[in-house]
This record gives sequence, C-alpha cells and structure tokens, in this order.
Amino acid sequence: LELAEQLVDYAADMGFTHIECLPVSEYPFDGSWGYQPVGMFAPTIRHGTPSEFRAFVDAAHRKGLGVILDWVPGHFPTDAHGLGRFDGTSLYEHQDPREGFHQDWNTLIYNYGRVEVKNYLVSNALYWLEEYHIDGLRVDAVASMLYRDYSRKHGEWVPNKDGGRENYEAIDVLRTTNITAYGEVPGIMTIAEESTAFPGVSRPANWGGLGFGFKWNMGWMNDTLSYMQKDPLYRKYHHHQMTFGMVYAWSENYILPISHDEVVHGKGSMLSKMPGTAWEKFANLRAYYGFMWAHPGKKLLFMGQEFAQGAEWNHNQSLDWHQLDVAEHAGVKALVRDLNRVYRNTPALHVNDTRPEGFAWIESNDADAGVYAWVRKGNEGHKPVVAVVNMTPLERSYRLGLPHAGKWTEILNTDAEAYGGGNRGNLGGVTTEKTPWHGQTQSALVTLPPLSAVYLQQD
Repeated sequence: LELAEQLVDYAADMGFTHIECLPVSEYPFDGSWGYQPVGMFAPTIRHGTPSEFRAFVDAAHRKGLGVILDWVPGHFPTDAHGLGRFDGTSLYEHQDPREGFHQDWNTLIYNYGRVEVKNYLVSNALYWLEEYHIDGLRVDAVASMLYRDYSRKHGEWVPNKDGGRENYEAIDVLRTTNITAYGEVPGIMTIAEESTAFPGVSRPANWGGLGFGFKWNMGWMNDTLSYMQKDPLYRKYHHHQMTFGMVYAWSENYILPISHDEVVHGKGSMLSKMPGTAWEKFANLRAYYGFMWAHPGKKLLFMGQEFAQGAEWNHNQSLDWHQLDVAEHAGVKALVRDLNRVYRNTPALHVNDTRPEGFAWIESNDADAGVYAWVRKGNEGHKPVVAVVNMTPLERSYRLGLPHAGKWTEILNTDAEAYGGGNRGNLGGVTTEKTPWHGQTQSALVTLPPLSAVYLQQD
C-alpha cells in the first residue's frame, strides 16, 4: 500500500506512462529478483497480500499509469515445493536434461509440447491480465525459449523434427499466448526481451510473426552504452555505434531498454559508466538521455537511473534517495521529467516511433566533431523536431542544415542550469538563412554546448 501511494505519485509526477515490475509471482530465492518463480498464480507476499497488489494496480490506473509485469515462462527452479517432478515424474519439465535443464541458471525447462503445460502458461498470462487488470506482460529471456541450442555446446541439445535449432513447441506457446492475450483483453501489450535476430518477434501472428507488441532493442543498448563508456577523445573511431541502430530500427516495434541488467554484477551505475570528471560524467549522462528520448523507439529506465544514482543496484537495500539533495542528481531528475513532458506533448517525437517516415538523418557522419543531428516527424500538421547531440567536451558553433525556413525554437537543452549544466545555448532559438547545408536548402549557426543534446522545433 506504501507503493500504491508513494511510487505511483512519484512516477506520475515524473511523467512516465507505465510502471514495470520485476516478476511478482511467488519465488523462493531473494537473489533471483523473481526470475525463478514457483507460484505462477500468486503475487509474492514480500510486498503484501493479493488484495494489496490489486490496490497498487488500481492506484496506478487512477493516476493514468499502466502497470507492466515481467513474466517468466522460460524456466522454473528445482525447489521441491515447485513444479519439478510434481507427481514424482517429469510432468511439467522435459525428462531429458538436454531439453529440460537450464545449465546457466540450474533451473528446469517447461515441456512446451504438452497440451497441459501450454494451457497452464497461457492461462497464467490471462490470469494476470484479467484478474489483476495488468496492462502488459514483458516476457523474460525469450531467446532461451526460441532456440534448443541456447547456451549449449555441440551434443548437449536435441534438434527439432526437421533437424534444426528452433524450438517449434515454445514458439507455438508464445504465439498462442499473444493471440489469446490480445484477443481476450483489449488494450494490453506484450513485450519480448529477445536478444537475437529472430525474425518477426513483434509482427502479428497472422503475418507469420510471434505476435508480440514490442521487442526490447538489446543491440541498440549494447552499442550505445559501449560508445558512451569511451573517452570522448576516442569516440570518433566508434562513431557509428550510435547510428547503427537506425539500420534495423523498423524491423521490429522497439523499446530502448536501460534495464536492471545494466546496473548489476559489477557493471556499475549509469553515472559510473560515464567517462571524465565529475561534471563530465553528469553531462555525458544528460546528453545520452537526450539522445535516447529523441531516438525512435519507446523509452525504458530502471529505477534510480532517473536521478543518476551513483552506486549500482543492490536488491538488499533501497535506492540512494538522499542523493537528490545534491544539485547534480536533482538536475538529472528534472531533465528526465522534462524529457518525458516534451516527448508526450510533442507528436513528432512519438507518433512515428516505429515507422520510417518519422525519421531522417541530417548529419550522421561527423565523427571528428562527435555530432549527430536528425529530424523527427509526426503526421500532417505536427511541427517537426530536430535533435542535435554533441558527444565531445567542446562547445561548438555548428552550422546545421534545417528542413524548413524560419524560426526554430529551442524546446530542450540538456546543458540548462536547471539540469546541472553550464547554461550555454541559443537564447531561445535560431532563425535559418538561405545557406544550403547538410543537403538542406536552409541552415543556421547553432550553439552546441559540450556533452549535450539540443532539441529545436519549427515555429
């Protein structure tokens, strides 16, 4: 009930649209964070009773927030009180360890080919959506379900009936879950955490896809974080790690995920990944969030990243909320709130998140300057937005080609003093002149603060 009040108010005030919970199905081991569930139909008692969980979902809905649950149909732990050897035989799992045992996690794998197991999992997905009015399910470790040889050496796996590595039975369970969920509960969404190039994850099932609504873009996350961790001196040699995501951006309906997996196991917090002095670390992170919010795809942050928590996540303790007393941390929080507000209030930034007509590069090759510029477009009548990102610690007066003549208002600048920046910018906006540049007929000189992102919107 504490969550229902404090967390919901906080997320709503910050302008987020959804709260995603790590798995809430009852689980024995705290350190699994819920990703090894035994009681698939029971909300964990760690956070309260089932009725209190309902109250949390209800409170979120009253504030206009959706609730997404992480859902784990890929494996289950071997604990004796779970589903393993449920009646003394391998009932829910495969008998053969090459199909039924997960070496990475020491867990058991469902026998997806059994009708009863398939019904159990599909009905469990429906249960959360119907009984608790959950708005979406993010399905964990989909890649481990799709491939029979996932994380297995030669000879440690059993091929499918055609001699291949695809797990036809698991694919059928996922597709049936999506068809049933979307068919029975209008308005929900399903999301795949899927790290391979398996085709059509978020394509409708009747078009041959798996039928998910969205897919996490793990490639984008790995490439861009790899770039951001590099000293700006060397970034020019890795410039296209930041642009490569656009090569395949329209192949799926993507979510850009900076999840719990990026801030645990010695990977450090988002802030500690950033190079440079203390000021530059914050500036780098603000610039990265500015880049991310203007990039096609829906946005996901893990808790604590919105105020640049200094330490990596520890499930045994609360977040370091006291850091909000420090101006730089409060500044990042203010930036994320404003990014959410601008994103929601600006159709050009979101209505075509999954369509190529919503995006065009202005400058993607200026590696020496470390500058990226692109335009985001909405539907007819929506004013376009140009995002310009400077990933070097040098202030630049930069000639920028703009797609339309006239005044362009600066609607967001990550270097604003309110965010902990140096307050360098364009005094409210720029006006174009008839100097062709970047393949455009108009251009303007734009001030790019060091390590910053600037958004310009056509007046």
